[in-house]
Amino acid sequence: MYIDHFGMRELPFTLTPNTHFFLQLPTHQEALNLLLVALGSGDGFIKVVGEVGTGKTMLCRTLLNTLEEEPCVTAYIPNPYLSPEALRHNFALEIGIDNALELKDFELANQINLRLVEIAKDGKYTVLIVDEAQAMPEETIEALRLLTNLETESEKLFQVVLFGQPELDQLLGRASLRQLLQRITFSYHLQTLSIEAVSSYLEQRARRAGYEGLSLFSPPAAQFIAKASKGVPRLVNILAHKSLMSAYGLGDSVIKKQHVIRAIEDTEGVDVPAMAGVLKFLLGSAILAGSACGLLYLAVMRGLI
Repeated sequence: MYIDHFGMRELPFTLTPNTHFFLQLPTHQEALNLLLVALGSGDGFIKVVGEVGTGKTMLCRTLLNTLEEEPCVTAYIPNPYLSPEALRHNFALEIGIDNALELKDFELANQINLRLVEIAKDGKYTVLIVDEAQAMPEETIEALRLLTNLETESEKLFQVVLFGQPELDQLLGRASLRQLLQRITFSYHLQTLSIEAVSSYLEQRARRAGYEGLSLFSPPAAQFIAKASKGVPRLVNILAHKSLMSAYGLGDSVIKKQHVIRAIEDTEGVDVPAMAGVLKFLLGSAILAGSACGLLYLAVMRGLI
């Protein structure tokens, strides 16, 4: 692979949400700051929505890592396509009720309540984080709302952070879920990256992977990646990784426009930016024209014409 060629310690653009590569880009840092402030103020429900590939899971895991340094007990549910009972069992296990699977209905709810009160008495707070929340069945969301009714006279016993795709907004917009929608006190919509942010993103990730040279991506290459990916971090990673492979294969040390064009052509659902297509056509035409002229010249010299 190209790691040694570019003097890196690890691959910089993998699709695994490695929090080592979480960068203080405006949209993601703003979202993290909002989450920490909202959790610190004791708000019940918080929602973060973003399109596919905008970095929700990375943000989710960064939040989990940050909360490890706080007086906090976290419960994490990465796949919430669960029945109401399964949701309660998963939550109970996450907050330390080891025999949760042996408990049913009232007894389970009672043990959850006792455990949450115990955590609060220890001076800690509890946060349930649900990733891919748009996949939750409606009856499970309602069960979650009822579960959050557990509270003391002065505060909620736990808080909920929902991460999801835009379909989550559609789900919560149903009349049958209006009570939960009213409980969402903070919400944030993750935006895609600007052209400038993509350029910074590429360089920062490369350096965190160990690259120590001058700019690894030429400005035109970074702009092509930004335009082709439309600022979606997952697509940025895919195109950057393939561009590095292309440059490595050619023995080049800087990522240029032609490397990115090869990467785009090899990626489903991504198109070469308009001007790049024109340039590619002209370049191809020039090569063909040059070849034709060369053949014509040889023919004249040999007396064939």
